[in-house]
Amino acid sequence: MKKIPTVFVRDFDNNPRHVTREVTPGCEWVLAGEGTPTRKWDGVCMKLDEHSQWWARREVKEDKTPPPGFVTEEHDDTTGKTAGWEPLEQSSFAKFHAEALNHGGYQQPGTYELVGPKINGNPEGFSAHLLHRHGWMLLDDRLDTETVPRDYDGLRDWLAARDWEGIVFHHPDGRMAKIKARDFPAA
Repeated sequence: MKKIPTVFVRDFDNNPRHVTREVTPGCEWVLAGEGTPTRKWDGVCMKLDEHSQWWARREVKEDKTPPPGFVTEEHDDTTGKTAGWEPLEQSSFAKFHAEALNHGGYQQPGTYELVGPKINGNPEGFSAHLLHRHGWMLLDDRLDTETVPRDYDGLRDWLAARDWEGIVFHHPDGRMAKIKARDFPAA
């Protein structure tokens, strides 16, 4: 999975964790109302490939050596990081992934988000480790995403009113764009 672009341009001059009001080139379709918004889960990206092998997403800093078996997906010239996949069995998340598999049969190739008590401080409040297929949402969340605004102020306020990590927009042609609540500077 390639890195999903952020809807708005990052503020590299002042605070690269925050975004500006400028739309990232190629993401104009989001503000035009195109695509379907889905909940962005705060976890670790996992992939089940067509050979039934699980992989964990991994970023490698430019001064570090990739782990054995690492498969490069893309390199970010701005940050110097290389994103890709490492075989799950050597990942520090392997134990939690195994627990998640005990909660359901995930056999469809694709990408998933590993969430739970030992993942990223568990901001979602899960009592067990689980795998959510990307794009999956509870019915209440799906209905709520029908109200997602498509402008800077609206997105900032909408996300501030929820304890979600963010939104991922899915265009019918396969493009995606994301925005996280923490991307916005304090109002």
